[in-house]
Amino acid sequence: MSAETLQVTLRFVLAAVFVGMGVAHFLPGPARTMRAMIPPALRRRSMPSPAVLVAATGVCEIAGGIELLVPGLRTAAGLALVVFLVAVFPANAHAASRPERFGRVAVPFWPRFAGQLVLILLVALAIA
Repeated sequence: MSAETLQVTLRFVLAAVFVGMGVAHFLPGPARTMRAMIPPALRRRSMPSPAVLVAATGVCEIAGGIELLVPGLRTAAGLALVVFLVAVFPANAHAASRPERFGRVAVPFWPRFAGQLVLILLVALAIA
């Protein structure tokens, strides 16, 4: 298998992952959990509501996933997804610190951090 074939395959896999996760933001159960994951620092009057933040991040994931497959948008989408992965990490860290509340969603901090880094690396490889 050529490097180009591997990269195209990676793009499709990442697109499926991001679109799938984005769609989950609009399903009642997962969306409720994601709203609860919003850290207290982002729950101020000056900030959008947790429901708006969850919907917006869902749209970002869906758009980014689709755009990874569009040649003219691929690089911008990849860079946006990297920024997105960094931006949503505080919510993941918040959940990690509360396993009694979030159960299996509360992946411990260091494995979650490593997972985010792997995803960032894979996105970078997909747009290289």
